[in-house]
Formats: sequence, structure tokens, C-alpha cells
Amino acid sequence: MYRDAHILLINKPAYLLSVPGRAPENKDCAVRRLQAQYADIRLVHRLDLDTSGIMVFALTAQAQSRLSRLFQLRTVQKRYQAVVHGLVEHDSGSIDLPLIADWPNRPLQKVCHETGKNALTHYRVLERDIPGNRTRLLLSPVTGRSHQLRIHCRELGHPIIGCDMYAPAEIEALSPRLLLPLLRPARRDRLLRALLHRFLHLDRRCPGRAQTRVSGGQSREAQTRG
Repeated sequence: MYRDAHILLINKPAYLLSVPGRAPENKDCAVRRLQAQYADIRLVHRLDLDTSGIMVFALTAQAQSRLSRLFQLRTVQKRYQAVVHGLVEHDSGSIDLPLIADWPNRPLQKVCHETGKNALTHYRVLERDIPGNRTRLLLSPVTGRSHQLRIHCRELGHPIIGCDMYAPAEIEALSPRLLLPLLRPARRDRLLRALLHRFLHLDRRCPGRAQTRVSGGQSREAQTRG
């Protein structure tokens, strides 16, 4: 999709791991495929196995540090479209439920109000398919917990169609794949310009300080390390 001296963007297909798993059959992944062509490829973030969408990689240590910082500051926003079972009642809302690993049933996660990590997802209804009894949602996760969107949709009462981990068997069977792609912008070049602007804007500032834009056109100073 895009490459320069600092970053590489790809469109990861569904059912391709971002990084290798522990089992021998799970070694094929986006990182290993890219390493065959780009020896210095560096991971910045991940997408779930079942999720398709844009992934950003760094080609230098400095780029990895700067881009990782953008994700940590949550100045890079991820948006997904999900097709869920049933008709979601409210046009928009938020799901705020803490999540933690369900250790006896790994890799599943679960809601736990005692020891779970905070997890917040905003949603907005894009379309209600009344004959099909399904709803298309725009999901904007504020946090990035494992399986966050799958669990939050289930807890909303509307499991994602095709989910083989948290949806009942009859809802999983409605699609051969998880209906949860990472949303690609209508104009791809707009995303590229935004990423490069943030990267280069950070690069021009003095070491140890980064300025990022926040809502309302204001700016904030953020301390960075090394």
C-alpha cells in the first residue's frame, strides 16, 4: 500500500497472524512474510487473526519508537465495522466493561470487575437490516484489550456474526468468517498523509518532547522517553 524510508503499510488479510504463535503450525504471519523482503521490519501494533485491515510497520528503530508512542498516546484511532446479530436498540453508545484472560479457557477472555483491565468501546449504528435481523456497527475502541470488540458486542446482547469464540453456534454459522474488518478510509491517501504528518511533526521537535493535536484544535505537550 505504501512504503518510504521510515514506514510500511500493508492490508493484512483475515486469517493471517500478525506475529508468529507458539505452535509450529502458527509460524506463518505478516511479520515473517515481510522479513523476507525487509530485513529491518519492526512491529508497531497488531491485528487479531480474524481481522483484516491496515497494519503499520516501521523500517527503522527511530520510526518504531515514534510510531509506537503515537499508539500509546492514542492519537492513532482504529475504527472497525462489525455486523452483529439482532437489531441494536440505541443509535449510539459506549460499552465500558473490564476484561481479563480466562486462564482455564485460554485464549478466551472474560469480563471481571474485580481484577480486569479497563476496556472501553464506543459504537454507532450504521444500518439496521430488519429482514436479516442484523445491525452494522461502527466500533471505535478506546483501549486495545484482547478480543475486546467481540466480548463487548456480546455483552451488548448482539454477538458479531461469524465469531467462533463468543457467539452461539447458530450465529457463528451465519458467516464463514468474522464480520469485523478494520475500517479502511474512503480515501487511502488521506490516512497516509495523516500518518506521515504526525511522524514528521514529531521528528522535527526537540528530543524528549512531542506535540500532538487533540480535539478542538488545541495542542498538548507530552513527555517522551529516549
